[in-house]
Amino acid sequence: MEKVSWEDTQEFCKRLSAAMGKAYRLPSEAQWDYVCRAGTETPFHFGETITPELANYDGSYIYGDGSKGESRQETTGVGSFPANGWGLHDMHGNVWEWCEDDYHDSYNGAPEDGSAWIDSDLAETNRLLRGGSWGSNPQDCRSACRFSNPRDNRLNYIGFRVCCVPPVGLVAAPVRTVS
Repeated sequence: MEKVSWEDTQEFCKRLSAAMGKAYRLPSEAQWDYVCRAGTETPFHFGETITPELANYDGSYIYGDGSKGESRQETTGVGSFPANGWGLHDMHGNVWEWCEDDYHDSYNGAPEDGSAWIDSDLAETNRLLRGGSWGSNPQDCRSACRFSNPRDNRLNYIGFRVCCVPPVGLVAAPVRTVS
């Protein structure tokens, strides 16, 4: 989905939650980064560099040892590119994705529990975007790249994904390794 403002995403999550009987919201920046990386520590979940065969961005630019290629100039369908290790598609490029958080210049003072960092509900507060888009240079598609926009912007390179909020009191089972 594209051309949605942060405010539109809030209304969508509200309606989805009511229809499904479960709470849905945008991911926090920390959650978005965690699922984008899918256990990796490289700039992209697929490695050290990016090519237009791996993600939808402006392929006329290169990153690292990557190569130039196609610049599609539009959003592509979900699943057009390889999923990350956890099965999520389009974490790099395609559309910038709104996060729940207000935009902050640095991580100084950010919540340590992965929750969204929201200081105010003022309409003039910029909101956070992650992931890059079809019009981005490859550097902007890195896992660590972040951007901001006014919360009422509806642009053809901005979209979103949602996450389901676990019920209060639900605790994930501990992860056990087998040797």
